[in-house]
Amino acid sequence: MRFASLGSGSEGNALIVEASSGATATRVLLDCGFSAREMERRLARAGFEAGQLDAILTTHEHSDHIGSALTLARKWSIPLYMSWGTARAVGADEADVELNVLWGDEAVAIGDVHVLAYTVPHDAREPLQFVFSDGASRLGVLTDVGTSTPHIGTVLSGCDALVLECNHDLQMLAASRYPPSLKARIGGAHGHLNNEAAAGILASLDRSRLRYLVAAHLSQENNTAELARAAMATVLGNAATEIAIATQAEGFGWLTL
Repeated sequence: MRFASLGSGSEGNALIVEASSGATATRVLLDCGFSAREMERRLARAGFEAGQLDAILTTHEHSDHIGSALTLARKWSIPLYMSWGTARAVGADEADVELNVLWGDEAVAIGDVHVLAYTVPHDAREPLQFVFSDGASRLGVLTDVGTSTPHIGTVLSGCDALVLECNHDLQMLAASRYPPSLKARIGGAHGHLNNEAAAGILASLDRSRLRYLVAAHLSQENNTAELARAAMATVLGNAATEIAIATQAEGFGWLTL
């Protein structure tokens, strides 16, 4: 199994996961937070056409995650997977698309990719995050979440790779030009993780199998790659875990498990 980000941040998010059994290969896209043209450009950069996707999964209805998901699903006949709350919020329940509704803690198989959806606290209708597996390795994803829960720790423990939100630095957010209401939303229990909170989640997990850690969804105004990486390194210490940064413009290149 391998995975790559096509871009991560408030201007758009997309992560591609590919698993192969030798004779077959399955490619799923997690979030589609760009315009259709930009999404196809970024997919081409990763070596694919949209028509080669076997599914598009969506975490929630915010524009930097849902983006052109319905447009690409109609154009290329790609099945969509999302919660019922997300489907209702974006009109997917009434759109001319193949809609597959996911429920929290539901596991489904999409070709060679096994997908576990789990619930998180975020200011959306029915947000989900995901763990992907090929039967041997596990990739956990946690972005767009305000605070940790015991369930999150249970689901993400024992992963071989983790994409973890490090949205903002507390001091940078406090000193930013954002209005107080936006600061409160971002820093609230249903907003986004700061570096210290992300490090706290990481510290609570079983990291015995962790090979790759990716800091994702960094605010371009209220965080830096150096601050996010330093917070993660404090937890990992001398562990042989590669720390990568998912950027808005480039995401990150393929990592193989």
